[in-house]
Amino acid sequence: MTSTHPHGSLGIVQGTALYIASVLGTGLLVLPGLAADVAGPASIVAVVAVIVLSVPLAGTFAALAARYPDPGGVASYVRRALGPTAARATGYWFFFGVGAGFPVLAILGGEYLTAILHLDRSAVALLAIVIVLPPFAINLLGVRVAGWVQFVLTGLLVAIVVLLVSAAFPATEASRFEPFLPHGWAGVGTAISLFVWAFAGWEVGTHISGEFRDPRRIIPIATAIALVVTGLAYLLLQIVTVGVLGDRAGEGAVPLLALADAVAPGVGRTAVGVVAAIVVLGVLNSYLAAFGKLGASLAANRDLPRVLAPGAEAGGIPRRALLLFFVIAMSYLAIALATGGQVQTFILIHTSNMVSIYAVGMIAATLILPRFTAGWFMAAVAAVLSVGLLFLAGANLLPAAALALAAIVVTVWRRLRRTPRADGEARHAAPEAQGAGADAAVVASAVSEAPGRTSG
Repeated sequence: MTSTHPHGSLGIVQGTALYIASVLGTGLLVLPGLAADVAGPASIVAVVAVIVLSVPLAGTFAALAARYPDPGGVASYVRRALGPTAARATGYWFFFGVGAGFPVLAILGGEYLTAILHLDRSAVALLAIVIVLPPFAINLLGVRVAGWVQFVLTGLLVAIVVLLVSAAFPATEASRFEPFLPHGWAGVGTAISLFVWAFAGWEVGTHISGEFRDPRRIIPIATAIALVVTGLAYLLLQIVTVGVLGDRAGEGAVPLLALADAVAPGVGRTAVGVVAAIVVLGVLNSYLAAFGKLGASLAANRDLPRVLAPGAEAGGIPRRALLLFFVIAMSYLAIALATGGQVQTFILIHTSNMVSIYAVGMIAATLILPRFTAGWFMAAVAAVLSVGLLFLAGANLLPAAALALAAIVVTVWRRLRRTPRADGEARHAAPEAQGAGADAAVVASAVSEAPGRTSG
């Protein structure tokens, strides 16, 4: 059933900014260089492929968010189609699994800032901690404040990317695009896997869909604009990265700095420093709005403690859920810093959970969207592609499997906890039923149906 809560205050400008920031994220800082390193000039093909794959995915999420605005996002759609246990698993994948990407954001930001400011790498830990604090404070003030802040951050980000690409194009050399497939199609496959990280984020809007003034009109428009902007940004940046840097594209921990130094020595490093700060703050800001709403929604459905539920309603500020996620995010960051700042494990946890969310979410979309509509057809295509990504993920799905197991355990625990109470009520009702001349079979029937009433 569509949410009956009053809609919020986000318009096209703020909504588009939130969508762009969710997708045009930290991938800008590392992926153009890494993809060029593993696939060479053919990394451009990988970008085009992921853009094409993103169209049905983004379109499906837009159709779901516009038709069923709900702070539970993908988890709420899965609940409609596949039941409470699957919905609980989906919520856990996002809240606890996708949340593992936070140390990646913070540490990448710290790496760039230390490189630009010529600080010792020991400062990365302190900078990483400092970076995550402002977005949490902003979101504690509410999504409306976060939306306008996001508009400013996204505007600056897009402007700097345009300037960097414009400065780099004259320096591109045709010779750097040969050979086009130095590592074969296997390298292109690896590059596609990398760019899945870059283009993840379309699901964020589903969690704040109730905050839009007119979800059915604004969300599709914001999604379309964001898809064009982010696709062009990544494609153009990949072209100039290959054309300017060639074999040097993947060198160092901060590859975008090499491009900036090549096209604008001195000034370029400062510009990239601004980009890094905008990207990290922007992505943290937009994702936190979703995490807060999701946490409160999970609590309202008793998948998390009910004390976290305030703020799930449209216009509400889920401060308790945000504070819980702050603890989770800082725990992840502490582990990452204690293990030497290696972020690969956290990227894998994040990616495996995202793939799981997409696969289950797209399957649910085919079941709840009106058949043979544009949204339904996009969901069908996206479901097939997402299931394919599951097979590609392989062993990296273990963290997602563990969270799914936790969701099943919660279901079993609820049934075991409630069934004895239902049995006791039935036994208490039996003498009364017999005294009134009722058939004892009625009591037996009530006892046998008790587990069914308490499922999920």
